[in-house]
Amino acid sequence: MTTLPTYRWRLAPDGYATRRQLRARGLRPGGQEVAAQLERPRRRREPLVAYLYRVDLAKPVRPMTPGRWAALAAANRARRVCPQCRRDAGYVIPASLGACVPCAYPDSCDSPRSV
Repeated sequence: MTTLPTYRWRLAPDGYATRRQLRARGLRPGGQEVAAQLERPRRRREPLVAYLYRVDLAKPVRPMTPGRWAALAAANRARRVCPQCRRDAGYVIPASLGACVPCAYPDSCDSPRSV
């Protein structure tokens, strides 16, 4: 197993980028292996690691097709449907609640506010 070149945080040479940095430039790794890594030291814990890819080997992001747009819209629509009352809540149902607010807190919606 070969070891990756490791750079300190914010000290990577030009020509390397993280996935997010590639995406901001309209690029993707395109199947290439991780070329290097960044390490950000932390107190009393292991360092944060970010993987770097070579920009010259990156490929353009694939365009969204009509089928992909439809699938994305369906997935987002499904995240808005309450599993209890089966209505579209108009917002993404929080995972912490598991249901829309009226279903998660049925008592608090009917009672008057306390002063």
